[in-house]
Amino acid sequence: MAAVAVAGLAAGAINAVVGSGTLVTFPVLLATGLPPVTASVTNSLGLVPGNVGGAVGYRRELAGQRGLLLRLLPASVLGALTGAFLLLHLPAAAFEAVVPALVGLAVVLVAVQPLLTRRLADRRAGAPGPPRGWRLAGLVGAAYATGSYGGYFAASQGVLQVGLFGLLLAEPLQRLNALKNVLTSAVNGVAALAYVLVAADRVDWPAAGLVAAGSLAGGLLGARYGRRLPSAVLRTAIVLLGVVAVVVLVTR
Repeated sequence: MAAVAVAGLAAGAINAVVGSGTLVTFPVLLATGLPPVTASVTNSLGLVPGNVGGAVGYRRELAGQRGLLLRLLPASVLGALTGAFLLLHLPAAAFEAVVPALVGLAVVLVAVQPLLTRRLADRRAGAPGPPRGWRLAGLVGAAYATGSYGGYFAASQGVLQVGLFGLLLAEPLQRLNALKNVLTSAVNGVAALAYVLVAADRVDWPAAGLVAAGSLAGGLLGARYGRRLPSAVLRTAIVLLGVVAVVVLVTR
């Protein structure tokens, strides 16, 4: 119980700053003996308060982004419903077969994020002004795609969002991070609601409560203090935990 709560705290802080907190909580939930689908559903439900806390903590960076959020939120919500439907209706064996690859993808995304951030900084100068036409269509498509990914398996959903949105928006990284926090909150919240309404029996409620309590505190702390953490240390820890998760999933 202590390990799950601490993992929730760390994940909430990491999600607010980086967007890879699932790579902390998911391996811990697996280590407690939960099956992969139950661990994923429980994890998504428990991280919602942390996502909301991170979004609230980044509210200053959201200034002027209301119109864009109103355009992207419906696509993210529809994507979350798509991902949740797939998770709940595909055979559990299918999820267990694909999840090591998804965790591996998330680990790679976290590892290459510094390179991606530098590339995005070079590209932003070529995408000035508010998004219109094909750029807006690309953002809506990216919101749906990342929402579907997050509804099915939440690991590094935020990293994907920052990467895709950064290619199409001339915004600083912190404003992209604020946008990511709101959309991730919506995706995880809608997916969690779908899980509760359709498959409440697949939720481990004590574990979800522990993750929720920890992630709420972590989200608020991460938004306030997380930017001061050495990014290299944080990224290395996330990658190592992700590798552990892949090994556990492949050998269990």
